[in-house]
Amino acid sequence: MARGGKSKSKNLQTGEIQNLAEMFRLLGDPTRLRIVLACSTRDLSVGDIAETLELSQSLVSHHLRLLRAGRILRAERHGRHVFYGAADDHIRHVIADMVEHVAEAHSHTRAKTAA
Repeated sequence: MARGGKSKSKNLQTGEIQNLAEMFRLLGDPTRLRIVLACSTRDLSVGDIAETLELSQSLVSHHLRLLRAGRILRAERHGRHVFYGAADDHIRHVIADMVEHVAEAHSHTRAKTAA
């Protein structure tokens, strides 16, 4: 169910479903997902992302271009630097919810193996 209590998935049009599938495809790449995770809590420059994730700036720039086009990340210029962050709260919530889901599944699996 959606956060408002009612499911919106039944009302999606074909184009919206294609856009949603494209967003999930973009997030399905491990490098892009790492970039989104890094940018989901605070805005980072290309150099910061590259250094933090130990990637080349050109690779990061390539992925950022795709993530911006997919409306997953946004860019904001501050002087000479461009900083990247989650496009909006919806993206932050999706990422945070999925991280929590994976952590719960992982701890549940460990608890079952220990028993």
